[in-house]
Amino acid sequence: MNIILEQAEKIIEAAKIKSVELDTKMNIAIVDAGANLVAFARMDGAWLGSLDIAIKKAKTARFFDMNTGIIGELSQPGGSLYNIEHSNGGLITFPGGVPIKDDQGNVIGAIGVSGSTVENDHAVAEAGANAV
Repeated sequence: MNIILEQAEKIIEAAKIKSVELDTKMNIAIVDAGANLVAFARMDGAWLGSLDIAIKKAKTARFFDMNTGIIGELSQPGGSLYNIEHSNGGLITFPGGVPIKDDQGNVIGAIGVSGSTVENDHAVAEAGANAV
């Protein structure tokens, strides 16, 4: 299974609503099961430097089918995934990337969000991922 554009647009809309609730401006990236970019939105005034971060968070979440914050915990010095962020052309290992699953629990893509605190990034990403 793969995420389709209609789903990606719904996810972005849910993420934008959560961003507005948190009074922040986000870059929101959606990738499919192959980690290919399907949809992207940059809210008016969102940081330009967060474009690449949002996309890499989405890809990282899909590459490993787990939240990027969990990967970050495992990649600390002495951790089992120490230095993993240097693989795959560069990963982002802090919160804001979340796998997207269908109603049967299959990973069909991922969302990556960047533009605020990592807590806000994660909250917005979860709101988007839960919209499927």
